[in-house]
Amino acid sequence: MPMSEMVAATVDIANNQKHDATADARLAAIVDSSFDAIISKDLTSIITSWNLAAERMFGYTAEEAVGQSILMLIPDHLKSEETEIISKVRGGHRVASYETTRRRKDGVLISVSLTVSPIKNANGEIVGASKIARDISAAKESERRIRLLMREVNHRVKNQFAVILSMVRETSKRSTDPLEFEELIRARIMALSRSHDLLVTSEWAGASLFDLIQEHLKPFGREEQILLSGPVLTLQSNAVQNLGMAFHELGTNSSKYGALGSEDGQVKITWTISSGAQESGAQDLGAKDFGTNSVAASGGRDFQLCWTETSTPRPDDKADESARKGFGTVVLQRVAPQSLGGSAQLERSPGRLSWRLNAPLASIIVPQAGVDADDDAAPGFGR
Repeated sequence: MPMSEMVAATVDIANNQKHDATADARLAAIVDSSFDAIISKDLTSIITSWNLAAERMFGYTAEEAVGQSILMLIPDHLKSEETEIISKVRGGHRVASYETTRRRKDGVLISVSLTVSPIKNANGEIVGASKIARDISAAKESERRIRLLMREVNHRVKNQFAVILSMVRETSKRSTDPLEFEELIRARIMALSRSHDLLVTSEWAGASLFDLIQEHLKPFGREEQILLSGPVLTLQSNAVQNLGMAFHELGTNSSKYGALGSEDGQVKITWTISSGAQESGAQDLGAKDFGTNSVAASGGRDFQLCWTETSTPRPDDKADESARKGFGTVVLQRVAPQSLGGSAQLERSPGRLSWRLNAPLASIIVPQAGVDADDDAAPGFGR
């Protein structure tokens, strides 16, 4: 071979080697900077390379992992997966992305998405496998929460249907005018919707008692005539629904016949927490129609709420108020207290109405381990 050709061949070999070295360095940089764990192993499942993302995902350093069996990442009940993977790799097949579980160094199980491809040497022989793992734990947790919320929503929707059917039945018994019936049903369904909105906002974690009262009384106006006083409490969803119905009925009655229908009227709502339980003894006569469960008072602290309104008596006011003993009375005297495992007293007289509720605190508030109810008073409605 002429000298010039030998020199040219030598230069080509050097250029190729330089190009290969550059490509290898680029590939190594890509692997190290990847957010996915990239691991290589031989056909006996021994780890031969381990990138930085693998260290972050599984907790092992490269020094700890390289030379160890990949089985150290696989939970015992899934070790058969590795046998299947190696069998496919030996046959030259790529293992398409699939979801499984792997174990970190600290023993924590994580959800991962895996893709496995054969590794060939310069002669085209399969000598190992490259595995790309992506941590999908956050996505799996999100899916779990969505499924949980969907089940909760399904339960709540059925509960709301039962409440609405009962409203229709009870209201129809006490209404002879179709237009009045339609108006009452619409208003009561909208009241349920307001309670529902508060629960949806908190992802069914509960709602503030102050917010619940404010939401149900706001449509009647007269905020400056409403005073609220009591500790800050987060109500359970069952309490939100039933107390919401009670506040709607009280507000509706007040706007038609009482304090919220006159310039000089005043509504005072107070709630307290007392020690010592009160035996309820109430039977669940009507609460089941409203999709609720009765909770018996058996001990611990009690929740006490009092709605008191005063106004100038009207000429047509009667002490017994028999004409107004309709669906609202059923809610206040039976449905709301019994659904909360408590009892209630409703008293009417000219220019005055009082509703007192007593129920076990455990059936009212969201349980919080080691945290007592805040004794600070809630602000007034209109402040």
